Amino acid sequence: MKKLLIATLIALLGLAGFGVWQVKIVNPAVEAELKNDPSGERAARTMLLTFVDGKTIPVNYLEENGKIYAGADGGWWKRFSGKGEPVDMLIRGRAMSGYAVAITDDPAYTHDIFSRLRPKVPAWLPDWLNGVLIEITPDQ
Repeated sequence: MKKLLIATLIALLGLAGFGVWQVKIVNPAVEAELKNDPSGERAARTMLLTFVDGKTIPVNYLEENGKIYAGADGGWWKRFSGKGEPVDMLIRGRAMSGYAVAITDDPAYTHDIFSRLRPKVPAWLPDWLNGVLIEITPDQ
């Protein structure tokens, strides 16, 4: 029992450490790259998303048929559930605004978009592990 408790504690600390590393080191480096090299390889598939509260995160995106799509891993998608909320985006050096909504009730639509947004995700991965689809309608 004691070994299980220690193993669980180590696993939780590892997950927390990974989260801190991602937010404090990786995300700022990607954000700087997107701003400094808008025609680069990473900028071709990653946008900078800014929430109403000013928080920014880099996310992979797909621009298609007048919409912008992102896959939300982690709990940040919940702010877009229901009615959604406005966002700002930086896509290949273009500053844009739009309205984001989480798509949680249409698995066929989500699967269709994710087949292009995240084409390398293994087919055996359950949908609930593949994130939540965020659909953004850009302002005109």
